[in-house]
Amino acid sequence: MNKVYSSEELSRLVSLQRRQGKRIGFVPTMGALHKGHYALLQKAREECDFVVCSIFVNPTQFNNANDLKNYPRNLEQDITLIASICDLVFLPSVEEVYPTTPQETYDFGSLDKVMEGAFRPGHFAGVAMVVRRFFDMVQPDRAYFGKKDYQQAVIIQRLVDICTFKIHIVLVDTVREPDGVAFSSRNALLSADKRKEAPFIYQTLSEAKTFIDSKTPLEIKQWITNRFKENNSFTLEYVEVVDANHLNYVTAFQPGSKSLICLAAWLDNVRLIDNIEFNT
Repeated sequence: MNKVYSSEELSRLVSLQRRQGKRIGFVPTMGALHKGHYALLQKAREECDFVVCSIFVNPTQFNNANDLKNYPRNLEQDITLIASICDLVFLPSVEEVYPTTPQETYDFGSLDKVMEGAFRPGHFAGVAMVVRRFFDMVQPDRAYFGKKDYQQAVIIQRLVDICTFKIHIVLVDTVREPDGVAFSSRNALLSADKRKEAPFIYQTLSEAKTFIDSKTPLEIKQWITNRFKENNSFTLEYVEVVDANHLNYVTAFQPGSKSLICLAAWLDNVRLIDNIEFNT
């Protein structure tokens, strides 16, 4: 596996592979890699001839300085995890990614104003900035994102449309630990005792999914809200029922449609997000 630190070397090596007719797969990450990231790389490995992974803690997508400071970093472990499945890992500095102060903006309509966008202002603008730069550098045929960050994936698809990139965005199912907790880099910030309580989130989502034939979206949201009020360990930030394509709020379930229940909650001063998909 090649370790690359400059965009020039990245472009040179990837272009060499492309000239040989190879399909390029790309998995952008912020490090602190886990089985969820590995699943993205596995999917890329299955579908592509040359797999690129980036590890870069992107400062522009953090609206909280402490969140950026405390974000877990385990570069040596990350390299060990991906060495056997990845062809090239890109490890740029902040100056390499942002040689000048980023100023571009994108119109994502309502996509970046709901849920995560409402509670983390500027987050998706920062995500778009870094992903746009990486797409320009790598020019992959396919890029892989996890469904746990579903809103992010929808926004990146819109970014691809806006910038007319010829990149196929592949969504990969959320990978969960045996107790149902979605793999997340932030899980490492939980104390051992609080980690034991984390399954409550997915348990609640799974139970809520069983009500889609008997409750309205508003009733499901209220049921989840009440469940969290009964659990003193958690603070629910939001819960929404949205359609899978445009993230519009769902007020009534329509036959043949795909929707999600999405939520964010705080546990032990750690912010966790999760969602569950369903068809009606």
